[in-house]
Amino acid sequence: MSLLKNRVVIFVKKRLYIVLIIIVGLGLYLRQQQITQAQKIKNTEYIITRQNLKETLSLSGQIGADEDSVLQFQTPGLLSWVGVKEGDFVKKYQAIASLDQRSVKKNLQKSLNTYVQTRNAFDQSGDDNQRIADQPINEVGDKMKRLLENAQYSLNSSVLDVELSNLALEYSTLVTPIEGIVVRVDSKYPGVNISIPSQAEFEILNPKTLYFSFNADQTEITKLSDGMRGQITFDAFPDENKKGSLYYISYTPVVGQTGTVYEGRIRIGSENLSQYRFGMTGDVSFVFNQKNNVLAIPTNYIRTDSKGAYVMKIVNGKMIKTSITVGPDIDGSSEIFKGLEEGSVISISL
Repeated sequence: MSLLKNRVVIFVKKRLYIVLIIIVGLGLYLRQQQITQAQKIKNTEYIITRQNLKETLSLSGQIGADEDSVLQFQTPGLLSWVGVKEGDFVKKYQAIASLDQRSVKKNLQKSLNTYVQTRNAFDQSGDDNQRIADQPINEVGDKMKRLLENAQYSLNSSVLDVELSNLALEYSTLVTPIEGIVVRVDSKYPGVNISIPSQAEFEILNPKTLYFSFNADQTEITKLSDGMRGQITFDAFPDENKKGSLYYISYTPVVGQTGTVYEGRIRIGSENLSQYRFGMTGDVSFVFNQKNNVLAIPTNYIRTDSKGAYVMKIVNGKMIKTSITVGPDIDGSSEIFKGLEEGSVISISL
């Protein structure tokens, strides 16, 4: 009996030890959870201060030009004269190159000779028609009228041949339609036979018409309007910022781009214009909404319910639900109009 009693006592003690261990472990676990929770709250605390808010849109692009002309001959021929080289400045309507004009001049002279002959034949037909116009034989008169009409058609064709030969003479000389800098000369030396007009292209670019071109998504382009000021930072000059006004927004999407994007252009000012080059890349930033020295908090601290917006304000170590009145999101932050003061501490609710 005594042995059984001792065994019962030992069994009860073991169970008490186990229960005690469980209670201690549970207490330690709960304590650790409280510490972790407090640490999380501490890590998510935010002290409200006054700050400057600014909503910006940054887009990439490159330099283009409104006046950029690529010139080439309309017909093949022997390149007889090249009057410019890369880097030269040319004036508007200045001749820059020409083909050998001997053949086109001879064709023009031939067309003129044919015109004179046709003109004489036409005049003769007119005189003959006039002499027999009053004759009683209608068949003869009708025949002469037809001969006169044919002579008129031949004369018209001759005139057209002269005009075409004259155009060929004019087309043998390249004339620039714009002023600017010669940026490309494919055939630099005369004496080359141009079998394909594209073999001898000349490109003229007017540096006074340089602009910064960028593409904006359809959700971004609606925020832009003519006259908006943008700040450009070129990759070639990372320490310099250049400001300009938006003067062009395309009405149709840019072809060949992924998604629906539109082109915008900002005029580059004339100051230090010589340092910029066609095709230089960079970024432009637009400021849409800016507020200075206002109370603001990160927008992700704000929660909403049926009553409106609220935050979890920390008072004496406790989180208290506090209703607030806020403005729209500006680049991840919102202005506080009512409900919080400078120096208040809030936390993200967990």
